[in-house]
Amino acid sequence: MGFPSPAQDYVQRPLCLNQLFNVNGNTLLIETSSGWAVIDKSKRPDPGIVLLVNVDGYNQFARWMGDALITEEGEAIEGESLDGVTVIGPVIALISAVGRDDDCPVM
Repeated sequence: MGFPSPAQDYVQRPLCLNQLFNVNGNTLLIETSSGWAVIDKSKRPDPGIVLLVNVDGYNQFARWMGDALITEEGEAIEGESLDGVTVIGPVIALISAVGRDDDCPVM
């Protein structure tokens, strides 16, 4: 029988999104064109934060500003137009993918 290796103190486990963001039944990981978005459906949306919303059957990101939702394109959804909007949840993290585009290599 030997003794435990001191190197065991420095062994690192691979990064796991489930552990980093406490992924559970209330958390969604959505793949986007630039990486991943982490959505927590259990958190209450606060004004000024980015939300994942469903508008006319399409998911998109929008910022809640006052009585309106401002989409990524700068369009405002307000008034009666909000009747067709379903808020899925606030975005708690955006994870950018690296190395997807060969025109912009990363070192």
